[in-house]
Amino acid sequence: MKFMLIWRATDEGKASMADADFGQMLEIMGRYNDELIRAGVLLAAEGLDDAQEGVVVDFSTEPPLVTDGPYGETKELFGGFYILNVASKEEAVEWAKRAPSFGPGFKTEIRRVTTIDEFPQDNEWIQKERAWREKTGQL
Repeated sequence: MKFMLIWRATDEGKASMADADFGQMLEIMGRYNDELIRAGVLLAAEGLDDAQEGVVVDFSTEPPLVTDGPYGETKELFGGFYILNVASKEEAVEWAKRAPSFGPGFKTEIRRVTTIDEFPQDNEWIQKERAWREKTGQL
């Protein structure tokens, strides 16, 4: 099963990292990444740019409203993610608990990634997506 581990940080958590040594952070995360790789469970891992550099498309209006930066009421923002291929949710939780901790203000959300096999296979759009996934080596 695939699970996404989503790194989240509050404003206070992000502020606590402002003076952190970037080389040391890379070392800490690199060791964790290497552990995931050696265990054969890592499928993807990416960090996200600062939310201030993002764009929000809000579908509350017609046409959708596009604004720069994150939602104004955001208390926690996603900072990056991992996608793991593990046997169970419990194993995903164990990997998340082993991740480097940067202290208060940081959390990891764990969500199962659904697969194309869970959708109606007789649907035209699912069939087209399946063909694309097979062509690109994703299935």
